[in-house]
Amino acid sequence: MKTSVRLIHTGYFYADGGCMFGATPQSAWKRRYKADAQNRCRLAMHVGLVTTRCGRVILIDNGIGNKHTDQLKASFYRFHELTDLDKALRQYGIRPDDVTDVVLTHLHFDHCGGTTRYGEDGQIIPAYPNATCWVSEAQWHEAFHPNALERDSFFPENMEAIRESGKLHLIKDETFLTPEVRLRLFGGHTCGQIVVDVRTDSHTIVFAGDAIPTSAHLSPTWISAYDIRPLETFHAKICLLEEAVSNGQIVVYYHDAYTPCSAVKKINDFYKAIPCTVDTDGKIG
Repeated sequence: MKTSVRLIHTGYFYADGGCMFGATPQSAWKRRYKADAQNRCRLAMHVGLVTTRCGRVILIDNGIGNKHTDQLKASFYRFHELTDLDKALRQYGIRPDDVTDVVLTHLHFDHCGGTTRYGEDGQIIPAYPNATCWVSEAQWHEAFHPNALERDSFFPENMEAIRESGKLHLIKDETFLTPEVRLRLFGGHTCGQIVVDVRTDSHTIVFAGDAIPTSAHLSPTWISAYDIRPLETFHAKICLLEEAVSNGQIVVYYHDAYTPCSAVKKINDFYKAIPCTVDTDGKIG
């Protein structure tokens, strides 16, 4: 059995273009990423499904879930075309009980809402009861003691049942889940964000979380206004992009509605996305 990586698309939402690109002028970023008449960018939520040669079934992030669907559909973000992740997994013969690990790049609600769900009695329970949930210690602290800039991005009910279940595993530094799956910490967007590297027979695939949310953010200085420490984001992006160029890696852009993943080419000081294929089965090629 080979290690394989699939992308599962779990839906769309809108975010203000000025927020997504911060100090970058609209006249510049609109040439690389579409916006509507209200200056809103359509964003995606691409969940990673990794099956390893040793039999692990790993989810990387899981979208917004279904606990706050009506609230979020009615919000400014206008979540729409949402996919039931459990139904999507069943297409690959995977049941919730089969998932061995859930890796959360960070705990903003659009990345971790599907970690828990409502049970038959109306109580919130783990969505993947046998899975170890991997979160950075710094991010866990941030989620439950939020700063003023991120307070609205954390929903404690997404994670409290995981803590109570005993399946939470907090990491402080680089960690290998298996020889092929590495977790590294990069600050900037939020404290203790995890970037996941998955090595297959043909590529290393990098789940960059919100360190590089779309392919339009390949310019190191194009940094979202949501990032709490922009200079850390800048240095994280340089590190990740140089590795992608030097090692021929594929980068997954969690929020890119048009280019979910790409290789990266460097031309002078400019980084360019070279789109790669995602087949009808979700496999990255």
